[in-house]
Amino acid sequence: MFLGAMLHAGLALETLQQALAGLPLSGYHLELRPYTDKGIQGVYFDVQLLAQEQPTRHLSDIVALLHEAHIAPSVRTTALAVFRCLAEAEATVHGVSIDEVHFHEVGAVDAIVDIVGAAVAIETLGIAHLYASALPLTHGHVKTSHGLLPVPAPATLEILRRVQAPWQPRPVEGELVTPTGAALLATLAHFEIPPMHIEQVGYGFGKKQMPWPNCLRLCLGTSVAQAASSDVDTDWVTVIETNIDTMSGELFGGLMERLLQAGALDVSYTPIQMKKNRPAILLRVICMPQDSEALSYLLLRETSTLGVRMQQMQRRKAQRSMQQISTSLGPILVKIKRLGHRVISAAPEYEECQRLATEHQMPLADVYELARRAIAEAIV
Repeated sequence: MFLGAMLHAGLALETLQQALAGLPLSGYHLELRPYTDKGIQGVYFDVQLLAQEQPTRHLSDIVALLHEAHIAPSVRTTALAVFRCLAEAEATVHGVSIDEVHFHEVGAVDAIVDIVGAAVAIETLGIAHLYASALPLTHGHVKTSHGLLPVPAPATLEILRRVQAPWQPRPVEGELVTPTGAALLATLAHFEIPPMHIEQVGYGFGKKQMPWPNCLRLCLGTSVAQAASSDVDTDWVTVIETNIDTMSGELFGGLMERLLQAGALDVSYTPIQMKKNRPAILLRVICMPQDSEALSYLLLRETSTLGVRMQQMQRRKAQRSMQQISTSLGPILVKIKRLGHRVISAAPEYEECQRLATEHQMPLADVYELARRAIAEAIV
């Protein structure tokens, strides 16, 4: 239904097929046809399997498959994040490690095509931000490889619990949010409806008959804020915080390195006073939402803290780029800050200045000054 809505909203089936041809998978056929339900017209999309028996895959198998695939790096990164989200939820539900999780339904060819196809759609349509409304909360049971499970399926509930997804009760029986769909939204979407100018609408239908049109509706458009000012980029990050007062100071240096290596965008330490006037450190980690679970677990495992605080925050960012310029000491990379087409500032990278200072046996401050003069002449 997710891909159906994308296809109805403008994604070309040929583009999707060409991208999926890069996967080392076979034994499936894509079906796309017009569909109408309760007077609403859209499309029905399905991944038809030529063989019903599917191999059981682990996360390591999926990772190897995606690294072998000839797909865009951004598509690979998105698909890996979705599968990791699924693996973490399954591991929690079944009380095993991520490496022990058996992907049954979500490791099958159709689920792999769904997830990679969704990443292709996001990339191809140039979707910078994805938002979702409240999800339909139904009741009943669903048949799985583990037997009958309550709806929402335990993995679905765990995935959406982690991102605080809102639910809207619906008086029907049956599964309307699958683990795959939950993982796509938890990884890619923010659960809110932003002010926007709607430019295109797509409807992707499912087979089940409901009292209402059984479809996923997609609205493509431009946010009001973006239309008002195209000079600023926006995205979402997770901020993780914890207060630490019982850990040796020399451990904090290594901890920062571990957090940055694990995907943190920034790590900072702030001296604070806690109850009974105890000196402590406020540790703050900024990361992409898909990395928050792994980084919070790292903090719980490798520090003395008993808990962490997590919240989603929106960022407004100037555009940044790297540019190589020439100096009398050799080429150097500088960071350019822009608002739209306007250059606001440019600064040399510390590592580059340190490299030149070491190579030429010069004071670092002198290299910085030389770099600034070269920037003033080269950057317009």
